[in-house]
Amino acid sequence: MDLYTVRNNIMKGVPLQELKLRVCFYARVSTDKDEQLHSLSAQISFFNDYISKVPNWQFIGSYIDEGISGTSVNKREEFLRMIDDAKNHKFDLILTKEISRFSRSTLDSIKYTQELLQDGVGVYFLNDNINTILPDSELRLTIMSSIAQDEVRKLSERVSFGMKRSIDSGTVLGCSNIYGYVKDKGKLVIDEKEAEMIKIIFDRYTNTTDGLSKVSKYLYSLGYKNKKGKRIDTTILTRIIENPKYKGYYCGHKTKVLDYRTKKKKKLNESEKIK
Repeated sequence: MDLYTVRNNIMKGVPLQELKLRVCFYARVSTDKDEQLHSLSAQISFFNDYISKVPNWQFIGSYIDEGISGTSVNKREEFLRMIDDAKNHKFDLILTKEISRFSRSTLDSIKYTQELLQDGVGVYFLNDNINTILPDSELRLTIMSSIAQDEVRKLSERVSFGMKRSIDSGTVLGCSNIYGYVKDKGKLVIDEKEAEMIKIIFDRYTNTTDGLSKVSKYLYSLGYKNKKGKRIDTTILTRIIENPKYKGYYCGHKTKVLDYRTKKKKKLNESEKIK
């Protein structure tokens, strides 16, 4: 069925579910944490059940992105595959939970829904009750997309503010997988056993002619190994030697995100860093 006919039927009062359409769905979660993956499985289960209950619809398939942000489509392989399949007229309608699942960028939401319409494909956002096949959808889509995009901006600002406050209060950010220390309530506490290894590394590097390769072999001969039980390689040794935490101070706020959408960062000068 062509887009013109579909639109006319809907505007005459024919429910979308009574039209013979080839249907797919798009689902996405932004992280791979357990609760998000559970959310994804719930989305998939919902759409499979929803589509199966509509006899007039032919289920074409699904497009699912896991652990991918909605602020850009660049890394969303399934989303881009869906757009390509639309160009090849593989389906007539895309179902998705809400605008924020489709995209958190106003420009992307408008751009791709328009492209899809040109290929004869509509998008139905169930929670927002927006069907792009209808002529009044673009205004509503623009408004709702702007709200979704602004939520990303606010979240980015809250995260940045929280991180700065944590650094100001002396909380060490980042992972706790650091040789010579254990992390306890945001503070680094010396691990006495591994601290001996750190002392050896700095002593051999500064007081002998050994390069990092020889230091690595020496540590292994003493029984010191990496977290996987293998020899500590020169890359890790370089990071240890260059890490200011081993010199007695912590440096944070090294970069600033210039654009929450592109994640582009700028390195800050020394006066702006927190030590």
